[in-house]
Amino acid sequence: MLELKEKIKKLPETPGVYLFKNSRETVLYVGKAVSLRDRVRSYFSDANNFTRPIEYVLDQVKKIETKKTDSVLEAYIKEQELIRLLKPKYNVIGKDDKSFVFVCITNEEFPTFLIKRKTDLESEGIKEYSKVYGPFTSKYMIVRALKIMRKIFPYHSAKQKTEKGCLDFQIGLCPGPYAGEVDQKQYRKNIRGIEMMLKGKKKTLMKQIKKDMKKFSKDCKFEKAAEKRNQFFALGHIQDMAIINDENLVNHDFSLSNRKKMRIEGYDISNIGGQFNVGSMVVFEGCAQNIEPSSSHYRKFKIKTIDGADDIGAMKEILERRFGNKWSLPDLILLDGGKGHLSVGKQVLCKRKLKIPILAIAKGSTRKKLDVYSHGEIPHISKKIITQVRDEAHRFAINYHKKLRKKEFLK
Repeated sequence: MLELKEKIKKLPETPGVYLFKNSRETVLYVGKAVSLRDRVRSYFSDANNFTRPIEYVLDQVKKIETKKTDSVLEAYIKEQELIRLLKPKYNVIGKDDKSFVFVCITNEEFPTFLIKRKTDLESEGIKEYSKVYGPFTSKYMIVRALKIMRKIFPYHSAKQKTEKGCLDFQIGLCPGPYAGEVDQKQYRKNIRGIEMMLKGKKKTLMKQIKKDMKKFSKDCKFEKAAEKRNQFFALGHIQDMAIINDENLVNHDFSLSNRKKMRIEGYDISNIGGQFNVGSMVVFEGCAQNIEPSSSHYRKFKIKTIDGADDIGAMKEILERRFGNKWSLPDLILLDGGKGHLSVGKQVLCKRKLKIPILAIAKGSTRKKLDVYSHGEIPHISKKIITQVRDEAHRFAINYHKKLRKKEFLK
């Protein structure tokens, strides 16, 4: 065991997968990690909590093999591939075939991805889908993985074949096939991009994207070349910490996050040409799947230090006034605004040494889509809640603005 611990000290501090083997080179367990050294070392520490079967038989582990990856997302995909191939005893113990899930691609003009259990596929029939990938050991994990990949390769996920009222379309997660924003050929390229990621072929995918980027640039199709450049960059810098943040939470399949109480604060500015300049703060509280308005915590602000239509300056003022009070701190700040609003939000929090995630949402240049900017690790909440908070902050600000205008008019 002492020799093994010495080898662990030399493991890389990079994402990847690790394989625990016994004296006969049989693989007992496969896992993934943000840092291979830290994750593997945690099994052999005195603080081990013995929450999984493998932790009770660590004395059987005589060899540890590791495989580095560029990101945690790729580590997860590689882990699942090795579990399917090797069927390690302590990965599948306590599980039955019915608990595994599959990623299915629908047989449509504009396909989408569905997650199905084995029992679903048995009742529906695999022929209902063009392709099926899996099995995967955790529904939660594959849902997170698809969310990360969808930011790079958008696709339509709603049952309705329309983009009307679709927030995904507004924030860029849906390319708008039913709104005529993308043709079938380009849409299916996005689907193939995610398929290649599921197959663990990121390097091949990046080579193809780079080739396409050069071709578009040579043909003077600079907008399409820029899209490919952004995809290439995103694949090389996948932000995927959320996929592995808390493995215990993953094992409990949302049950812990559903019980955790959350506070979201939404902010908006309202004025006409800089006159009757006001701001609003609305508060939503509750558990992840049941967050509701808490009107007793709402606050309205008459802008005091800004002259004219300077929404960013007004937003900075109300945030400084809000965090100058000893009110309960939020788990998420939602700003109705763009990059400038996000920047002043970060400044205000940094000044007070507060680490609170911020989401800033602004109407895009075409006003058909929303531009979304974020700071920090955004908690897992539904798009419906985000929309409700934004709309309520807007409503509250406008109502206060109208009240001041009416008061002035009556004078």
